[in-house]
Amino acid sequence: MEAWWPKLTQQSREYLTENNGDEVPGHLVEEITGAGGIISADAWWVGQGGPVGLYLSDEANDWIDEVANGETPEPRVEDRDPTS
Repeated sequence: MEAWWPKLTQQSREYLTENNGDEVPGHLVEEITGAGGIISADAWWVGQGGPVGLYLSDEANDWIDEVANGETPEPRVEDRDPTS
């Protein structure tokens, strides 16, 4: 998420923040994939599929909450630099 979130339009980021936990509409799924978000079963931020879009994982929703509150989320363990 850290890589594609900044590439979304401000309007899309606001929508995801205001509707955190809701199904992500198909047009936003397309924007996310266009920004580099790879939707796969092993992507940490992907939850379940919905009728017309998808749901983000609980961890992704927490990440959005932290960003919305002006916090900087901790890097995920598998995303951290092994030399640090």
